[in-house]
Amino acid sequence: MPTLAITNFNIVVSVLGGWVSLFGLVSYLCKENFYLSEALISLLAGVAFSPPAANFVRPLDYTGSQENLDAVILYFSRLVLGIQLVLAGVQLPSRYLKKQWKPLSLLLGPIMAAMWLSTSLIIWALVPHLKFLHALAIGACVTPTDPVLSNVIVKGKFADHNVPKDLQQIIIAESGANDGLGYPFLFFALYLIKYTGDGGVAESGGAGLAMGLWFGETWGYTIILSIIYGASVGWIAKELLHWAEEHKYVDRESFLVFAISLSLFIVGTCGMIGSDDVLACFIAGNVFTWDDWFRLETLDDSLQPTIDMLLNVSIFMWYGAVCPWESFVHNSVIPIYRLIPLGIMVLLFRRLPWVFAIHHYIPQIEEVRQAIFVGFFGPVGVSAVFYLYITLEFVKTMEVDGFMRADVEHLSETTLVVVWFIAIVSIVVHGLSIPLGKLGFYLPRTISRAIESPTGEDDPTPPFNLGSRVSTIIHRRGRSRRNSSEETSTPNTEHSIMARPVYRIGGTVIPKRSGSPAGVTQRIRTARNGDVIDADPESLPGTPGPAQAGPLPGRTIRFPDEQLTKEQSEANHQTGLKIASE
Repeated sequence: MPTLAITNFNIVVSVLGGWVSLFGLVSYLCKENFYLSEALISLLAGVAFSPPAANFVRPLDYTGSQENLDAVILYFSRLVLGIQLVLAGVQLPSRYLKKQWKPLSLLLGPIMAAMWLSTSLIIWALVPHLKFLHALAIGACVTPTDPVLSNVIVKGKFADHNVPKDLQQIIIAESGANDGLGYPFLFFALYLIKYTGDGGVAESGGAGLAMGLWFGETWGYTIILSIIYGASVGWIAKELLHWAEEHKYVDRESFLVFAISLSLFIVGTCGMIGSDDVLACFIAGNVFTWDDWFRLETLDDSLQPTIDMLLNVSIFMWYGAVCPWESFVHNSVIPIYRLIPLGIMVLLFRRLPWVFAIHHYIPQIEEVRQAIFVGFFGPVGVSAVFYLYITLEFVKTMEVDGFMRADVEHLSETTLVVVWFIAIVSIVVHGLSIPLGKLGFYLPRTISRAIESPTGEDDPTPPFNLGSRVSTIIHRRGRSRRNSSEETSTPNTEHSIMARPVYRIGGTVIPKRSGSPAGVTQRIRTARNGDVIDADPESLPGTPGPAQAGPLPGRTIRFPDEQLTKEQSEANHQTGLKIASE
């Protein structure tokens, strides 16, 4: 007899599939009209499905222990970063890292170091009883800018209209490269903590060994080897794909998915040898499209953006479910009244002052507004969570006789609370910055127009642009019927003389009539909701002449991409012939 199988797998698949489907129904509205990032929306969905809320997603039940859950979060973050960074490298133009090495060296050198030190100082000042070396380790986790969250300002309608192309590219390159370069900052502090901290007698070698490991393992094995490995794999993959495509051995589907499979290969192999898979993925993606061939071949295909969207939705839903929300209020290291100003100060002073100070030396940042924009939009997200759990793994190696050393007893908890809180604050603030900025720009003007009008009446000017589909229709609301009748009976008044072309409903231009002055229009009130439009009444199908201007029959607006009925097409055709003959 059939029974309900309410298993963890069925619940997770149902929740994920249902959420992606529901979000997809309104994704264009959210991202292109309201400028809301999918990361923020998915994070809120993850919170709603998490154990403290609906309890549909129960991460601890799936993994069995907190240690296994930490490993899942780390590996999931690695996977998402690897794929995202290969795609980020592929997006850049030919030989971009070689051509733009000077501005990138400024962003990845002095600015990144200043971000690390300033963040560490803020954390050191606000977290009670925290040692400066510990603050350096925590600050290193949130130093890299996140490539996933950076997409909100380099993709979509807002970026196309407001961010120059060369500025988008430098943001992509910086966010991709500095993710892998977070290792030197992090392990500089971790090695010193391990070999020079209290109880460090158990770790022989002191500061000399710490610096030797930092230069040898971190810079040599982790950074330089990953760059060489990523460049080699990317170049070999490019040549193999060229050869297969020339001989027609590869089909279109495999061609499009090649960059994603390449990222999986690099994440796996770099993970096995213990090198920096994140940096290797970005270098491989850039070398893979060094001649711009693959980027141009896949420019109009939507597979890569689709995979990108699915990963973003999944990872931030997972973060919303696994985030230690209760630890923000109940912890033994920092009270909430210190945690909130810490998050705000990190967002304000971590990056903005340093980018502003050095923006004259970066050609892509041409003016002060762009410097403020680039300085503020340095989000903290997936990369910070990735480095957080690397830190937690390293701290476990500082046990002495089965017990955690006294000087690092609270380091794991402090890092967990501070990094998660800064990441959540960044996701929320950077996810809402653009829509709130738009609202702050339009709202005061809208209110002033509603309160103050030159005629002492409600202002007829629309507060918002309705978009290109209806841009030819000017909605005029708030006029009284008395004014409407006066306007329709006096077409030659000064305000009705318009220099622009006159449009029919639907967007076609009305030819000038020989018997009337050029550009003379009338104000006609529509039948549906009293809107007033500018039009020549004699040229509108089914509309009476000037002497008996009346309401338009049927609907008031037809969009340009809407199909006409047969009767409407014939009526428009006859009207066009009549105007042409006259």
